[in-house]
Amino acid sequence: MTAQSSKTVLSLDSEAVFSLKDGINFKKSPDDGKCYIIYKENGELKACKNQCKHQGGLFIKDIEDLDGRTVRCTKHYWKLNVSTMQYVNPPDSFTQDELDVVKTDDGGLQLEEVIAWDPWSVDPQEPQELQEGEVTVTYLTHACMELQLGGKKMIFDPWLTGPAFARGWWLLHEPPADSMERLCMADLIYISHMHSDHLSYPTLKSLSATRPDVPIYVGDTSRPVFWMLEKSQVQLTNINVVPFGIWQNIDEHLRFMILKDEVHPEMDTCIIVEYKGHMILNTVDCTRPNYGRLPHNVDLMMSDFAGGASGFPMTFSGGKYTESWKADFIKNERKKLMNYKAQLVKSLQPKIYCPFAGYFVEAHPSDRYIKETNTKNKAEELNALIKKSAPGITTWTPKPGAVLDLALALMSPSRKAITDPPSGTNIYKDSWDFDLYVDELNRAITAEIFKHKSWIQFYYNWAGFKNYDLVVRVIETDEDFIPIDNGYNYLVDFMDLSFPTQRPTREHPYEEIKNRIGVMRHVVKNGLLWDDLYIGFQNRLSREPDVYHHRFWNHFQTELPVAGPDWDLFLQQVPSYQRSAEPQGIQTKSGSACTLS
Repeated sequence: MTAQSSKTVLSLDSEAVFSLKDGINFKKSPDDGKCYIIYKENGELKACKNQCKHQGGLFIKDIEDLDGRTVRCTKHYWKLNVSTMQYVNPPDSFTQDELDVVKTDDGGLQLEEVIAWDPWSVDPQEPQELQEGEVTVTYLTHACMELQLGGKKMIFDPWLTGPAFARGWWLLHEPPADSMERLCMADLIYISHMHSDHLSYPTLKSLSATRPDVPIYVGDTSRPVFWMLEKSQVQLTNINVVPFGIWQNIDEHLRFMILKDEVHPEMDTCIIVEYKGHMILNTVDCTRPNYGRLPHNVDLMMSDFAGGASGFPMTFSGGKYTESWKADFIKNERKKLMNYKAQLVKSLQPKIYCPFAGYFVEAHPSDRYIKETNTKNKAEELNALIKKSAPGITTWTPKPGAVLDLALALMSPSRKAITDPPSGTNIYKDSWDFDLYVDELNRAITAEIFKHKSWIQFYYNWAGFKNYDLVVRVIETDEDFIPIDNGYNYLVDFMDLSFPTQRPTREHPYEEIKNRIGVMRHVVKNGLLWDDLYIGFQNRLSREPDVYHHRFWNHFQTELPVAGPDWDLFLQQVPSYQRSAEPQGIQTKSGSACTLS
């Protein structure tokens, strides 16, 4: 539904309008306490909410701003130029939504927000009484939930085996022994986005061997969720891409609606599932799901909570990135995230809330530093915070195999609505088959293409990122991020997509990226997104100046071509003299050669 209405969010009388100064003016509504920014220049006015697009932080005056046009977010230090409504840190990133400034006849003004109708309000259903056992929610692991909805079984984001983000993430919780069987018996599956802790090809490979035709539903994101399906060789034949904000009817009583995220609309989605008028809201990993507009008073809400899903700042070095700075930053970030989630839950007032989608661990021994440094929020602590600020909300800290009976939960909080797994059940994983998956990644080291240094130019031409002032040095390393003797160590100047032997003499921003050789070559060979490197903690970074280059990282994390590099064509084009002239091996840290033939 595309109908819109407008809502007056702030009114100023003529005296308040007259007192507006040139530049930035911070205003607060006396009615609801919400904050706004009004920018005045040459008598013209612009206005927006005082709310950062990233995670809803409040803007304050930027003390580094000399021209009085920029504000800084108190959460993550994002900066907004209010005169243009463009974010300047990170540069070349987002645009702030403007409010309409409407002048009144008496010299006052009103700020008006254009509001789209809530799509879930189309064809509303009155809640019907549920019977015990009619609607159950079983937690399997991480973001994977099984919903029994009358006679249908629906599963969210099945990651049941193998690592995510190359080899950086491993399951914290041991899925119930029959989880794969449950998955194969599902009537429908929802996959929220393409990240491998939600779209797990090792899991789907097992599924496809038994149920290749199981209906799978994904949102119509600009980057297709299953963009890598053909390359994965996983045989799934019933993938359904559905539009956002439209009810998808499964049967007489069951329907669902997929919504997209505001911060990452090219990728992230969330879902509302409704059965007999009872709503379940799963916001998954969305930063600002559905542009901040969500249904209130749903029966069950679930969301991520843990933090730590980024290489920043653990993988950074140089300048301010001391161990004490990292520890303080991570502690503060986790606290901000927990408060944000608690406030979101309090504002939406679900009857039941469950934190999930944060149960991963950096289990591989080579990532011990990350595991020790990358502390995460605990579900129990978030639920305690919610209970303190909103005691009427029931909270659930899930264990693998635990079952929530929605009918019992809605009847009376005093009734036992949650069945925990049997005593003695193994909650946490203690083995992960590291060698199986790491060996698979490392097979890329000996690929034919890497015998020829011209792969570098071929790859970055395929990637298609240029006309941006940034010079990057990429270095292949061993497990401990020590550069490998005779490994590739090269520069890319993205201003003109050249590959100089030395840094250019012009003033330029610079990043140095050290990548574990097996993961980097696996990513290059298969045309994968760089999330495997960055979110998977498989690289180490330094930069000068210390600026986040949004356009660069966004391109390599979400905008690489869907069709991978044509390495067959590359090998056909490699001159015969180059085949014999280039090195045939790479020295490891110990001095032994990894043969490339």
